[in-house]
Amino acid sequence: MKKSNKHYKTPKWSKHNAGKTPPIEPQAGSWPLHFFKRNWSNQFTNLDGELVSFKIRNPKLIDFEKELIAVQNTQQNLTDEQREIAKYYGFGPPTKQWTPVIDRLIDTYNVSPVRAARILAATQAAINDALLITWQLKYVFDIARPDQLDPTLETVVPTPNFPAYPSGHATMSGCAEVVLSYFFPGERVRLREIAEQGAMSRLYGCIHFPIDNSEGLRLGRQIGDYIVKELKKAVDVTETLVDTPYKENKEAVLPPPPWEQAIPYPPPNSQPNMRNSFFFF
Repeated sequence: MKKSNKHYKTPKWSKHNAGKTPPIEPQAGSWPLHFFKRNWSNQFTNLDGELVSFKIRNPKLIDFEKELIAVQNTQQNLTDEQREIAKYYGFGPPTKQWTPVIDRLIDTYNVSPVRAARILAATQAAINDALLITWQLKYVFDIARPDQLDPTLETVVPTPNFPAYPSGHATMSGCAEVVLSYFFPGERVRLREIAEQGAMSRLYGCIHFPIDNSEGLRLGRQIGDYIVKELKKAVDVTETLVDTPYKENKEAVLPPPPWEQAIPYPPPNSQPNMRNSFFFF
């Protein structure tokens, strides 16, 4: 089916947020990256200085009124499991859910200490870059949240205090999926399931439009592909490739389920005021 080129008016997050609580980290899109650089015109390049082109749908081509209807329909038909998924991924930053996945893979495959350090460092550095690229796009696109367009919409988790498009959870999940699939190709199918579930959780939470999540996953996987190209270049002093991916599928038992945090959130002794609290992504 051919995509429509019709232009729509984009709902501005900054307009709806005017005069409210200061936005979260609006300058994060300019923070240092690990696997990318920025050129003189603030375009992304790889480490060799070659221009990197990320494909993401122009929000002016997105019908956000239609997207809002999808969120409203989702909210009205949520299952108990979908609510649990929304809460599992919704409280705490997305690294909270992916770090136990990385640790479980390292344990399952009996990874050596130095390789474990490399896998952790590479994946978390990739997550850093995915989120900072997302943050730049969020504040450039400046797209409102579902409950800003429909104040009667009841969200499952609190709405974060920054623009919606693309979803940080989805972008980060897509990137982590690709990078971890490079190190553990046998677990590729399960990692994809986790990434897609993490993205969908934002719709179940009613704080993101469907397009935020699908385009976020798409963007994250592109970022991950570029990062894997860089990782594959690494050699030791003998010019031997550093990485030896674990091709065997040991069917690691990766969370979730159960829908319980590896580390409770919020901390056991805290009693947050939900009305005034903001949770990432």
